[in-house]
This record gives sequence, structure tokens and C-alpha cells, in this order.
Amino acid sequence: MKVALAHHWVMSYRGGEKVAEQMAAIFPDAELHTLTRDPNIVVPGLKDTPIHTSVLNRLPGIAKTYKHLLPLHPWAISQMEVPEDTDVLLSSDASLIKGITCGPNTQQVCYCHSPPRYLWELGDEYKRTSLAARLLLDRMGPRLRNFDHQAAQQVAFFIANSNFVADRIRRYYGRDSHVIYPPVATHDFKWDRTRDDFHFVLSELAPYKRIDIAVRAYNELETRLVVVGDGSERKHLESIAGPNIEFRGRQSFSVLRELMETCAAFVFPGVEDFGITPVEAQAAGAPVIAFRAGGALETVIEHKTGLFFNEQTPESLLEVIAGFRSADFSPLNSRANAERFSVGHFRENLRGYLERIVGIKTPGTNERETFRIGA
Repeated sequence: MKVALAHHWVMSYRGGEKVAEQMAAIFPDAELHTLTRDPNIVVPGLKDTPIHTSVLNRLPGIAKTYKHLLPLHPWAISQMEVPEDTDVLLSSDASLIKGITCGPNTQQVCYCHSPPRYLWELGDEYKRTSLAARLLLDRMGPRLRNFDHQAAQQVAFFIANSNFVADRIRRYYGRDSHVIYPPVATHDFKWDRTRDDFHFVLSELAPYKRIDIAVRAYNELETRLVVVGDGSERKHLESIAGPNIEFRGRQSFSVLRELMETCAAFVFPGVEDFGITPVEAQAAGAPVIAFRAGGALETVIEHKTGLFFNEQTPESLLEVIAGFRSADFSPLNSRANAERFSVGHFRENLRGYLERIVGIKTPGTNERETFRIGA
């Protein structure tokens, strides 16, 4: 049985690319189709995978402009074709790549990280990033949503990365899906190290991540907050932060691991479809303080591996921090919970599902394939 792979784009090494490289590990002979790729980005698990890109990849400076060319994405994807003798296309998508042209006998199984949030839910957030984004979404949004919806109807089977995303797939596409949680490199972390007295945030510093809530809350405390990440909100966040809040920008994996393994708590104030970083924190033995919404509800066990605050406000977060004691949480419990999302579980679940629905049988592979932490 011939299998091909697809991924929305290879422009960073984050959660979506970690799913794509695990798919490539399961199907080492498969070729990958993607809208565009940055040759400077190294995805270890794709280094031996042939990668086919769209015509947009020929444009100079595409690594910086591909998101601004969103109106051209449907056209470029429509020009791409999976070989007609392909039996199964396994796609990894948070955008529009599921609209790639397939032969009449090809069944597409789409691992959906989320219907594109910039089209269906967070349009107002993206519009605030620039005048160009506002004009683009106002004028092109309906056409892009129509393309995305039609592309979803071409998919034979959907896999969602969480129950939260499964609900969104049903709402926007009218399709059911099977939940398989994404892979987390739990074995990259030690869970039994001595805890320091600081709290930790790891995130892109973008408006929808709501790091401002954490900054305003910790301004009222003496507890040290370490923030790692960068983005459009960094200057604003630094301007409102008190002396106990430290911004470190982007950091290497070794630094991130050190912070995960020694923080007293990991703070997660946003809403994510799944949210890999809270699982990585638990793999490192850290309790999580998260907003009660999104994928965190599926990955954090209240009063056992973390606590939830109920409203996205500094006051609500402060109320939970006031009752938080790191010593109340067992690092071993956190690590045990994180193991539910390990690379091995992901591969086992994906193989089993594909065998049931399309009859693909795959040999076992090394389940300790490593990859790095993502914001």
C-alpha cells in the first residue's frame, strides 16, 4: 500500500512538525508534500524524507512573506498533486494543505491540529497585528473559509489532536473525528530535581497567548516569574512588568529544560488546542497553573498535577496562586500523567487507528526517537 504525507508548511520546528516527523518515522518510504519550506529550518525526523513544495516556494524571500501571501495559498495548493497511485494520503494540517489534489482512489486521513484559527475564531486578533492583515481577512476571509470547508469534505477520516479540536472540527466542517493526542518527548526531561522558588512561562509573546495576564498578576507578588519567548508583544509586556519579572527571549533547549526541571510552577494563561508545553512541564515534574479552557483540561489533572483559574484575568490567576504550594504536588504524579502523551503512545495509537480504518499495517520502530521542546 503506497502512502504519501502532507504538512501545511515547514517553516519552524514546533508541535506540527513533530507530528509530521513521527508520521515519517512510521512511513519511512513516504514523500512529503508541503506549501513551502525554509531550508534553514532543521526538522531531524524529516532529513531523509523527499519534500515537494508548491510554486510559492520559488519566490524570493518566501520564508518572510508566506503568511502575507495567504490569498494565494488555495491556488498554490490546488496546483499540487499527490501521485495517482497513492492509496493513502496522511496529512498534518492546521491550515489548508488538506485541499491538495488527490487521485480518485486516494483516501486522505487528516491529522488536524485545528481548523485554521485565523479564519474561524481568532480573526479579530490577527487583524490587530497589522493593517495588511485586517484588509486581507476582511476581503478574502469568506473565500478562504469556503476553500477550507470544501477541502475538509475531501478528507475520508479526521484525526483531532484533542477533544477540544474535535468539537471545532464538528462545528466548522460538520465532520466527526477520532482523537489521538500529539507526541511529547517526555524522556527528554528529568522529573526528580530540586525545585527553585521561581515560576515559569514559555510562550510566543503574541496577544492571544495572554501572557499579559501573568505579567499583571505577578506584578502584585514578590514571586519571581521567568518568561522565555519572543514576539510582537514583548516590548509592551516588558514596559508593564515589575522588577520580579524577567524576560529572557528565545533560549536553547538546554536552558528550557533546566527551567522546566527546576521551576516551582509552570504558568499557562492562554487557550490552546492541545498545548504541548504544559505536558513538557509535567514530564519535568513541575505542577501547572493553567486557565480552565482548551487542551489544558485534557492534560492537567486538577489538584493532582496542577490548578486551574476560572477567568482570564489577573485577579482570577492571583486567587489561585494565593492557595498554591509546590510541595502539595508530587513530581512523580506529574511525570506519570505526562507519559500518557509520549512518543510511543502516539505511534502506537496512530498505527492502530490506520490499521482499523484503511488496513495499513506498519512494523514497529524505535519509540525513543527524540525531538526538542516547542513553545
